[in-house]
Amino acid sequence: MQLTRLFDLIPYQISKYDKKIALARKENGTWVTYSSRDLKEIVDNLSLSFLNLGLGSGDKVAIISENRPEWNFVDLALQQIGAISVPMYPTITSDDYAYIFDHAEVKVIFVGDRVIYDKAAEVAGDRKIYSFDHLEGVEHWTSLQEKGMSGNLADLDQCKQQVNPSDIFTIIYTSGTTGRPKGVMLSHTNVLSNLLSVASIMTPLSGTSKVLSFLPLCHIYERTGSFCYLYLGYEIYYAESMEKIGENLKEVQPHSFNSVPRLLEKVFDKIVAKGYELEGTKKKLFFWALNLGLKYDPAKNMGAWYNFQLKLANKLIFSKWREALGGNVMQINSGASALQPRLARVFWAAGIKVCEGYGLTETSPVVSASIGTYEDIRIGYVGKVVKDVQVKIAEDGEILVKGPNVMQGYYKEPEMTAEVLKNGWFHTGDIGEFEGEYLKITDRKKEMFKTSGGKYIAPQVMENKFKESTLIEQLMVVGDGRNYPAALIVPSFEGLREFCKRKDIPYSTDKEMIARPEILEKYQSEIDGLNKYFGKWEQIKRFKLLDKPWGVDSGELTPTMKLKRKVISQKFSKEIEEIYQA
Repeated sequence: MQLTRLFDLIPYQISKYDKKIALARKENGTWVTYSSRDLKEIVDNLSLSFLNLGLGSGDKVAIISENRPEWNFVDLALQQIGAISVPMYPTITSDDYAYIFDHAEVKVIFVGDRVIYDKAAEVAGDRKIYSFDHLEGVEHWTSLQEKGMSGNLADLDQCKQQVNPSDIFTIIYTSGTTGRPKGVMLSHTNVLSNLLSVASIMTPLSGTSKVLSFLPLCHIYERTGSFCYLYLGYEIYYAESMEKIGENLKEVQPHSFNSVPRLLEKVFDKIVAKGYELEGTKKKLFFWALNLGLKYDPAKNMGAWYNFQLKLANKLIFSKWREALGGNVMQINSGASALQPRLARVFWAAGIKVCEGYGLTETSPVVSASIGTYEDIRIGYVGKVVKDVQVKIAEDGEILVKGPNVMQGYYKEPEMTAEVLKNGWFHTGDIGEFEGEYLKITDRKKEMFKTSGGKYIAPQVMENKFKESTLIEQLMVVGDGRNYPAALIVPSFEGLREFCKRKDIPYSTDKEMIARPEILEKYQSEIDGLNKYFGKWEQIKRFKLLDKPWGVDSGELTPTMKLKRKVISQKFSKEIEEIYQA
């Protein structure tokens, strides 16, 4: 059958795979599953119920919830009647909720749990709210499903026929690193074209694979991924929480999952911390394997002796890494920010294929992606441009994108739309370059700055390198208009405790430790060791250690873990001044 709208994926999956498990979520310790046919029945009933509510073409409905099958049910049901979903991060503030509700003219709201309900209800006005959890005093989503059972499917079919591929099906408000979020309007064609491009290069076998989903569905990265999984007939299991990902990986034993570099960094840091806990021969073997992996290049023949050692390392050490991920992982897709090359090297050496990609909400999202084969992977690059998408590099290095995946524009923001969509090309704001067919991202155009000496600094490249230290959790390079670059550093306190344990340094509190001379000396040594990778004008001359990590809730990070540079600069202006006055 021909796919032209995203909800066509439901009958397509039934006709091709007829899955016993299409979606699954753990409830009260048990995995509750939904088949392809369950999915169709529930979505159709919800669509009919939405029509009874008076919802129709162009009406906006907010979805605010953690990942769960109900998220998909509501999303697909809205699509079938031509309504527009407005997904939102559960973690944003009630002020942000209020702005989006009003700006998008939201009519109805779906929330996941009590915490989200309370936050949304505070600013919802007279909008009706339904919940996915059973909450006292709040109408449960299943009441809508039940009401839809008495509806006429012929009415729904008529609605579905009136939905065009070019119709907007969602408005996604990008979190942004500055200012109010912008509503990105995406059509069925935008996302459908993109998922088909991505599906053509996925490693796991279609129809027989399982995935674990934990990145927020309100972000286009995971959402397009979920549509891709429906198309390929993968079983989608939703993780219980970020804290239980490790446990769920062992239970589900997925073949693939989407991740962001920050999570992979945490996985790696935990592995290394466990390595330090080993003793004697076991500890030596662990770090021998680790150092071997850090030198690996999957695209090159590393030589007979290296290959022999790697085979041995895989048997003795890396096999345990794979077991921790469930034992079946064939491909991990990494996106949303830059992946440290050393992580890619060591994971590939361990037989864990981490494939880095690049994209934006405005491009639905995938622009380029790495293919999970040893011949095609290039460490440090974000892969090749995917099918049906065009990329060119402007004179100033900016990446420009054209294709069926490029958004329709920003909702109610024609001037902002005109700024980024010019002559059919979307101006990404990212700086990049090609080496043959492989794309490399070097920085954000707006984040590059000049020192007072007129030298350009690309902070992202530097930050990614400095975070290779096991003692550095987060780092932001500063120095716009100053005579040299400096850094605000949030230590990896887990790594710092391990260092102190090895050096017999008594550990008190995080705040006290980062002020101790021997600790500051150690961080200076770490910075000095990594400075050698940069030109003299780029090197970090001074730094300030901070005792609390930056987070989404505290406002320093976007929900996709990007630094809000303006917020951090304002919040820590005193510390920055102290650096330059020292």
